[in-house]
Amino acid sequence: MYSALRPLLFRLDAERAHRWTLRLLNAAHQLGILQLAVPRAGASPVELMGLSFPNRVGLAAGYDKNAVCVDALGALGFGFIEVGTVTPRPQPGNARPRIFRIRAAEAVINRMGFPNEGVAALCARLRLRRFAGVCGVNIGKNALTPLEQAEADYGACLRAVYPYADYVAVNVSSPNTAGLRELGEEARLARLLESLLETRSHLVTEHGRLVPLLVKLSPDLADEQLAATAAVVAKLRIDGVIATNTTIRRPQGVELPAAGEAGGLSGAPLLELATATVRKLRAALGARVPIIGVGGIGSAAGARQMFAAGADLVQLYTGLVYRGPRLVREICQL
Repeated sequence: MYSALRPLLFRLDAERAHRWTLRLLNAAHQLGILQLAVPRAGASPVELMGLSFPNRVGLAAGYDKNAVCVDALGALGFGFIEVGTVTPRPQPGNARPRIFRIRAAEAVINRMGFPNEGVAALCARLRLRRFAGVCGVNIGKNALTPLEQAEADYGACLRAVYPYADYVAVNVSSPNTAGLRELGEEARLARLLESLLETRSHLVTEHGRLVPLLVKLSPDLADEQLAATAAVVAKLRIDGVIATNTTIRRPQGVELPAAGEAGGLSGAPLLELATATVRKLRAALGARVPIIGVGGIGSAAGARQMFAAGADLVQLYTGLVYRGPRLVREICQL
């Protein structure tokens, strides 16, 4: 079904096509079409961070920013879905156009800047979800919030989503919000995570459950930066790492007109960089810390490469745009 729809969607600009995809998925789910048209993904359950994942394939943050399509996306066979990035207050994101397809490279460049309806709207939807798999929430800061006040934004999001999230991912790695990546620097990252861990300790008492806290990292960290980040994660006993976000680099093979656009690159050209980051993190962190590998996975072979590098779970986004739901089933069968 997706192979028939994709040429029509690709005639639209990327952002409009994405909005239509979410609407079509919801409509198909409500009519029961997805249950009939999409074969069930093979089951390969795994226990990590105190959570039971039905399979090892997830949807990365950014695809469903406002949690408008969780149940329909779950019907495609994902074992877990990560919504967001969400911020405390609604914000429009960066000026359009802000998403660019690079079809020849099966890649996308985006400079969205966390457009979202705010954490209250997201929580209202998550309260009603029926998806039985794991649902994570990716949190960030508002663009207008100074870096010095970022802890308050992340803390507000953590408190709001805590009753509804199976895990929370701290996004300090998007290249599309000015200054955000500075929060990934060793000292600032440690302060931010310490603050969130303290907030979580109170929430555990209030809600009677511990929600795992993960940090999402950039693929553009130099080796010494990555080692320092891994040391912070290990010292603070953060529950997991997501590697990686999009890259501001332009790897060989992305020498096309759209490659000159500012923003984060995702898709096939990111695979080697993301896989290398996962491999280095696994070497630095050992076996204890779960790693979710994301970036450039567009085939079962790409997922196999990510697992071999040390990922416990994988996430898709751009690969789903180009390949459709069958990619989920292919990886689940590994």
